[in-house]
Amino acid sequence: MTTIAPEPTRTAQPKPTPREIKLQQLRVAAPFVLPGLVLVLVFVVWPLVRGLQMSLYDWNLPVPSRSQFVGLHNFARAFTQDPTFWVATRNTFLYVIVTVPLQIAFGLLIAVLLNDKIRGRGVFRTMFYLPVVTSWLIVSFVFAFLFSDGDGPVNYLLTRIGLIDTNVAWLHSTWTAQVPIMLLGIWKGIGWNMVIFLAALQSIPEELSEAAILDGANAWQRFRRVTLPLLRPTFQFVSIALIIGGFNVFISVYLITGGGPEHSTEVLLSYMYSQAFTNLDFGYGTAIGLILGATVMVFGFLQRRITRGAID
Repeated sequence: MTTIAPEPTRTAQPKPTPREIKLQQLRVAAPFVLPGLVLVLVFVVWPLVRGLQMSLYDWNLPVPSRSQFVGLHNFARAFTQDPTFWVATRNTFLYVIVTVPLQIAFGLLIAVLLNDKIRGRGVFRTMFYLPVVTSWLIVSFVFAFLFSDGDGPVNYLLTRIGLIDTNVAWLHSTWTAQVPIMLLGIWKGIGWNMVIFLAALQSIPEELSEAAILDGANAWQRFRRVTLPLLRPTFQFVSIALIIGGFNVFISVYLITGGGPEHSTEVLLSYMYSQAFTNLDFGYGTAIGLILGATVMVFGFLQRRITRGAID
């Protein structure tokens, strides 16, 4: 007679605590997170800390150890002793105020037009997006040529159609020099806005528009009552991105006017660059950069709060 051996008793495994679960998840995620974290520390956090340090000194570039500590003098100098800083601030805000709404308006308009099933819309989408992928360096030189003094292309065209009697020195006046800079920013940004709005428009269910048609709504009423409210999250993203980009305008100003004449077309980034790399005043240039960074953060936060309130 065979006997059956009893099965060994299994001891119940203790249930992992939330702390142990988090540690396990951290061990799994660490190899994927660490490379990015190292890059952020090296290229973002460390330059920021170093910049904060430099802004508190009259920085001696050849021998940093001989730099003289000046505290908040560089920031006070910008706000109270340097009128060019306020000129650059004015020009930066003016650029943002003019270019951001026009980029959004034209981008949305073109997206709505190209969202319909029209012949050749793929070609038109490509044409409008081409400026986005063109080099800032190249198009800045092109716009500088178009608005060149004397018989430049823009002066020639405006004279021929009778809008002006004499040639305009576009790049030698504070306000006329803003025209090519702003036009370049608007022209180059329309395609990017078009793509973002196209993606948002194509995500809107067609049933909503069909229901509005059954209720007797015309095209404008459908756009105003159905499409625009659903595009509010997209407006939030686009406006924040464009405001940040507008405050960081640099290449077009540097290449078209160089901040001239007499620093009258400087923006904050170009003025920071001239102070740091032309005058070799790295302490003051870094302070201007930090002021710009703080300004962008504040306006980005306010814009997010405003648009979030509108969405809610």
